[in-house]
Amino acid sequence: MSDLLANKPISVSVGDYLKAIWGVAGTGWASTNELSERLSVSPASVSSMLVRLPKMGFADYEPYHGASLTERGRREALRLVRRHRLIETFLLEHLGYPLTDLHDEAERLEHAVSDEFTERLAQLLGHPRRDPHGDPIPAPDGTIEEQEDKPLSESETGCRVRISRVEHKDKAALAHLKDRGLLPGKLLKVQEVRVLDGVVTVENEEGTPHALGNLLAGSIFVASIPESDGRSGQSKPA
Repeated sequence: MSDLLANKPISVSVGDYLKAIWGVAGTGWASTNELSERLSVSPASVSSMLVRLPKMGFADYEPYHGASLTERGRREALRLVRRHRLIETFLLEHLGYPLTDLHDEAERLEHAVSDEFTERLAQLLGHPRRDPHGDPIPAPDGTIEEQEDKPLSESETGCRVRISRVEHKDKAALAHLKDRGLLPGKLLKVQEVRVLDGVVTVENEEGTPHALGNLLAGSIFVASIPESDGRSGQSKPA
């Protein structure tokens, strides 16, 4: 049995905090304000939980600096991330959920299923490497694929890129991107990157231009592709 499957269940609130710390900082330090914004709770509530997590062995905490996951906390966080991303994939591929509803529904379901269910789900889905947003799905042993992409907002004018993942979970933003075909796997040519306001203009495979504000452009992650690949017109899975 893997290390992840050997862990005992933890409370919903603790699990949410561990995922939030990992989502904000990975193996680094997440500040109280960052966690407050991500979880939509008060800084005082965050501080209260961060004092508790070290006693459970899940995190290190320094007042005015924030929290960092211990190895045990990282394993727990990635166990939940794996479950969440597999559920999202199942909802889209087998139940026909729209992309805009996946995150919220998976948030509710991830706390109601077991690790055994998670692994049976992975088998049913064919052990996918990425979820519908393009995020890597952690392996059962807690390893996760390193990201070699960067925000679209950091791309250079004239380059060709492939969308690898979309970090935005806001329903309106996702609907906007979906309607324009700006989803993982799609090829784009960067037409302009405006330094003044951060607006990025891209052209899709059909030659249609789209102007994206700094917030949207920063939530779309891309990988550069060779010029010959970009001319092929073939969209490859992320």
